[in-house]
Amino acid sequence: MSGAFDVAREVGLRTWRITWRRPVLLTFSLGQPLIWMLFFGFLFQRFPISGFPYLDFLAPGVSAMTVLFGASQSGVGWIRDLGTGFLPRMLNTPASPAAILAGKILADVVRLLLQALAVLALGLALGARLRPDPAALPAAVLGLALFAAAFCAFSCTIALHARAQETLATFVHLVNMPLLFTSTALVPRAHMPGWLAEVAAMNPLSIAVELWRGALLSSPVPGLTGKLIYLAVPTVFFFLTALEGMKLAARRY
Repeated sequence: MSGAFDVAREVGLRTWRITWRRPVLLTFSLGQPLIWMLFFGFLFQRFPISGFPYLDFLAPGVSAMTVLFGASQSGVGWIRDLGTGFLPRMLNTPASPAAILAGKILADVVRLLLQALAVLALGLALGARLRPDPAALPAAVLGLALFAAAFCAFSCTIALHARAQETLATFVHLVNMPLLFTSTALVPRAHMPGWLAEVAAMNPLSIAVELWRGALLSSPVPGLTGKLIYLAVPTVFFFLTALEGMKLAARRY
């Protein structure tokens, strides 16, 4: 058990070191949500949503959107490691593949949660007013972390099969935009056409956003346990598919 923990810790630390050596990516990850909040937040500032000023409503949604976009790029590191031969060599050691994958995903999830908080700080600087509910925050953070872990694992799965950054980027854009615009990140379900509201209700981004927004605006969210389970299922599924992809990569190389 301690051996698996050591492997996960070292992989996580390596992932963090690589991230800090590429500050441009971190800067871009904050610049994009700033643009979204500037354009959408002030464009619709005269239209309150669910009793809140639109910027207040938007800031948690853009914060969660940042997690989606960042998580979908998680597999890029695996593509680089496949190209250099580092990942196949690591997989052919006694180290547990599950521990290797868990270490990478955990490091990425922590980074994404910190980026989400940084985006909220940008929103506050632009004039958003949050009313956090301390009792609801732990479940909201857990929901956002599960969503991040699911899409990190999903990105790793695609990367291990695609083995090319261009292919991963294309696939990511085909998934991210429909997922964003069929969610409640930008507008509530009450303002959507009926068919779109039904799609949004099943969208995992909507679930994560509603938990996050509810905790930050002190707006109660019903069915908390069911929503967390709904987010946990794809997390486990994509972790297992990424694990199979790693085993395939070890045999292929």
